[in-house]
Amino acid sequence: MSDGISDGAEDVVGVLTERIESHFGMGMDELRAAVGADPAANTDATEAVKWHGLLVQAQSVLERAEDDLLAALETQASEVDDPTLGLAHRVNEAVTTRDGRAMVVRWLLDPEAPGKQGLGAERLARLRSRTGPAVQTSPPRRPGEAPPPAPASARPAGRLTR
Repeated sequence: MSDGISDGAEDVVGVLTERIESHFGMGMDELRAAVGADPAANTDATEAVKWHGLLVQAQSVLERAEDDLLAALETQASEVDDPTLGLAHRVNEAVTTRDGRAMVVRWLLDPEAPGKQGLGAERLARLRSRTGPAVQTSPPRRPGEAPPPAPASARPAGRLTR
């Protein structure tokens, strides 16, 4: 990764944690408490705390996957078997997840990031202002239950209903 973040696992989380703390002027524990007390007070802080938590979680998953892979490799004779290869894929997936979440955190902290100015920023602001689902939802029907009647606006024009 660029921006001074090395490939070392702890470095990614550590560097981004320091950036968040510097950006908001408080430690992560204090920031989490502030966001927990009033999530709507600062949506930027709320998003940063949310994605930092997801980043820490992804880092933990990556470390477990790496430990599992190392343990399996220690028992291998010469060729890697399929289960061990699966563990290697799991490590790759965990790295990708961690790095993706790190990119989101970096984007959240960068006021000059693409999409934060101009039309992109306006669209983002509109999306953030939504309080409910983007589409109307209804509970699923139970097996054997009749479908609900169609609303009057959905009936074909010019037909009379009796």
